Amino acid sequence: VRLVESGGGLVQWGGSLRLSCAASGDTSRIDLLAWYRHIPGKGREFVAEIGREGETRLSDSVKGRFTISRDNVNNTVYLQMNNLQPEDTAVYSCFAEFFHDLGPTSGFKFWGPGTQVTVSS
Repeated sequence: VRLVESGGGLVQWGGSLRLSCAASGDTSRIDLLAWYRHIPGKGREFVAEIGREGETRLSDSVKGRFTISRDNVNNTVYLQMNNLQPEDTAVYSCFAEFFHDLGPTSGFKFWGPGTQVTVSS
């Protein structure tokens, strides 16, 4: 599976951005899609995830501001980010995980290269 993010950029404090992540390859085996971010000096941080049936989980730091959604037909996951703060500045990476079953690729994990989001204060 190949993951390619887009939609990052520079935005002012309080602004909005929508990130997209397009998956290609053996997408039928993807169960979980998620967004993580890497903040210099802080490491990788969980942002949000969405299951195949649409169930979601968001980190406390983005609840009420970010929304995750997915399009299973077009194999794309989105992250709508509103009211962006300077502390949201990071490289945002897409993550995909295969279903956990008895097959040889059970639970395989994939990462995209990331897209930079910079929030100016």
